Amino acid sequence: QEQTSCESAVLFYLSRIKEFKHLNALVHVFEEEALQRAKELDALRKAGNHQGALHGVVITIKDVIAYKNHPVSAASKMLKGFNSLFHSTAVERLLNAGAIIIGTNNCDEYAMGSSNENSVYGPVKNFLDETLVPGGSSGGSAVAVQANLCMISLGSDTGGSVRQPADFCGVVGMKPTYGRVSRHGLIAYGSSFDQIGVLSHTVQDAALV
Repeated sequence: QEQTSCESAVLFYLSRIKEFKHLNALVHVFEEEALQRAKELDALRKAGNHQGALHGVVITIKDVIAYKNHPVSAASKMLKGFNSLFHSTAVERLLNAGAIIIGTNNCDEYAMGSSNENSVYGPVKNFLDETLVPGGSSGGSAVAVQANLCMISLGSDTGGSVRQPADFCGVVGMKPTYGRVSRHGLIAYGSSFDQIGVLSHTVQDAALV
């Protein structure tokens, strides 16, 4: 059975992120931190320990989801330079399960849009055809999975903002039942509709997350 390390996985995705930087799918990359966490997870596994169901899974999160002491700007100039004061519940649970958060994804400003052209960081390009939009508002999250810049990505969906870009990019996008995933720490568009959703290569991966 083929084996790899968390560190080698992170190095692979960092190289992909650099190679396809022009797609504009990520707005912040946590290179040193991701490598350090990978080394810690590798040491745990070597010692015979396993952190959880997502041990070593490399994940990106939409720039509307709080990750303590990391930038969250909702792709808006208004929040540029702001760092989150706490973890969203979704992020906290990912970390507790052993995930590695490698960066944050571009999106339509305040998650309001369906093409990911309306961002202070500029538009996101569709990996399959760079002349086309990736959909939105979670376009950066969809392209990150589509272009193999991560294993899994989190987006947010009010009226289609995970499902529509997933369709445009040919990946799996799931909006969970309302209340199934906590919205604590999500910069909301419409609180009565918003859900944190999963973008992945397979239905099985989405279910696991």
